[in-house]
Amino acid sequence: MLHTLTYLDKLTLSPEVRDVLATAPSVTVPATREELYALALGPDGGPVFSVDYDVDGEVLTEATVTRCRNGIAVNYPEDYMRRRDPQCMVIADDRPTDKTRFFDRFGHAFDGTRADTMEWLRHQDLVVVPFKAGGLTHGSPSIAIMPVNSAFFATALVDLQGWVTFDELDDFAPRSILYVAPPFRHTHFDGKQVVVHDRSETLHEIFAYNLYPGPSAKKGVFSVLLDIGEQEGWITAHASSVRVTTPYDNETVIMHEGASGGGKSEMCQDLRREDDGRILLGENVVTGEEYLITLSETCDLAPVTDDMTLCHPAVQDGSGKMVVADAEDGWFVRVDNLKAYGADVHFERAVIHPDTPLVFFSLDGTPDATVLPWEHTLDSTGKPCPNPRVVIPRSMIHGIVHQPEPVDVRTFGARMPACTADNPTYGIMGMTHFVPPAIAWLWRLIAPRGDKNPSIGEAADAVKRLEHGGMVSEGVGSYWPFSTGTQVEAANLLLKQILEFNRTRYVLTPNQHIGAYKVGFSAEWLTREWLARKGGGRMRADQLEPARCPLFGYSPKEMTLDGQPIRRTLLRPEMQSQVGTAAYDAGCAILTGFFKSELQKFLTDDLDPLGREIIQACLTDAKVEDYEALTPMYL
Repeated sequence: MLHTLTYLDKLTLSPEVRDVLATAPSVTVPATREELYALALGPDGGPVFSVDYDVDGEVLTEATVTRCRNGIAVNYPEDYMRRRDPQCMVIADDRPTDKTRFFDRFGHAFDGTRADTMEWLRHQDLVVVPFKAGGLTHGSPSIAIMPVNSAFFATALVDLQGWVTFDELDDFAPRSILYVAPPFRHTHFDGKQVVVHDRSETLHEIFAYNLYPGPSAKKGVFSVLLDIGEQEGWITAHASSVRVTTPYDNETVIMHEGASGGGKSEMCQDLRREDDGRILLGENVVTGEEYLITLSETCDLAPVTDDMTLCHPAVQDGSGKMVVADAEDGWFVRVDNLKAYGADVHFERAVIHPDTPLVFFSLDGTPDATVLPWEHTLDSTGKPCPNPRVVIPRSMIHGIVHQPEPVDVRTFGARMPACTADNPTYGIMGMTHFVPPAIAWLWRLIAPRGDKNPSIGEAADAVKRLEHGGMVSEGVGSYWPFSTGTQVEAANLLLKQILEFNRTRYVLTPNQHIGAYKVGFSAEWLTREWLARKGGGRMRADQLEPARCPLFGYSPKEMTLDGQPIRRTLLRPEMQSQVGTAAYDAGCAILTGFFKSELQKFLTDDLDPLGREIIQACLTDAKVEDYEALTPMYL
């Protein structure tokens, strides 16, 4: 470990930050990941290290770090600290934003709290780590400064962003700086998670007043990338992407977007089979009838990106297809879906027998025993924490793609409730819909969340709506919760991207329900299989017909997998006997009304003129052909 300021002296830093580093009792710059990992276990190296802070004379434990055979298990005493608070982001600067400003929330400027933060850091033993926001290849040089007893946080950060040293970066001016001051949530913010963003044209500072890495080391870095992209004209998408290889060795790259619960993680997962090998496509919620199909062979999946998908100009090839790369070197994987051994064998093997010890969050860690991904920490309610996580390097994930890939199809997923004649809802999306770019843009502006969305940390009003079959919007690109800018600027940038890469097919696919059928994620998985077998989703115009609801674009007239035709009632839910046209039309009115109400806020003078035309088309109940006239489909 380096305990001098030799490397830090070479950085271009403000006098304020340089003073913090010069006056702190000690500053440690780990030379290796192993040294940083050792710091995370405290001065005694475990077996259990308590991360404590003095809060007005009282010692409070913010986290415990347990030494285990396959990594460290980090646990928080408070249930509240085990998930990201969706209200934690505030903006301290005066640059354009639609997010809550620090002054508006707290009634005073950030300057005083900033000065308090720097003063507190000046009296701490610090650890400083460099990282590249956006990945090792195309990322922006950055640094993190935090108390040394929170080194587990730094370990998670560099595992997500990739290990890099000051030697490799040479002299640089950080594009972003992350400061961590955990006790301030008690002394300044009534125990709440608060992450403050202070932006300039050349520096994005993040002040993390909590030790759960989700809002800062993970999504805070996402905010930095969105900020940089907004200035430079490119996007980091909230999406997963996967290279799908058919049994005949044909390859298709699919990028899947959608609000939380929309199936991003599932797009990279193998489809589920019943004990007899068949695939349960759906179960009728009225009759209980099961609809099963047989696939002798399924496609091979090679994940490209997991959550933050970099659409950087440097990787584009001018082909008309958008080329994507992963914006992270490690993935923050939620393992609440793992209930027992054998649910995901490749992943389980990777985290139980890792190449290097990992960082686990909200998992039951016994000293010097193996952390098991299905043994979730219990909340105070006695129920398992809904947000257990593990940070795993991409290099440890089975069959992953390490180079940028051109996208053939952009799919968009939405959770749909059951829809029946007795209980009409918006759950009327067919199994697969092809849409013109204009409609694809509208879905990404709204990013609707629905059908009991499982995401943690929802605001109370959103939870109530989702539990009762309603919808809420996650905002532009579904990355809006992490953006520090304005919605209209994000909408313009997204439209520019969609128009620029014109050799892309756009597809909608539901999960949970299709009309009266409960489908889970089977519709998404089988759509993926079908698109790959179609050679990147190639279609002729005569193979499509307008959906009854214009926001769904076109439905395939037929869909066949390994010689088995998919029931037409799953392609056109209005044809289901338990649904019918009246319930379908009622659902279409619910969905269309929601879109119209959410689109109004984009109609400002700053909106792209074509974007205004597209939104006006929706507001005036345009047909799919009208949208296609504005933005032709690539078939």
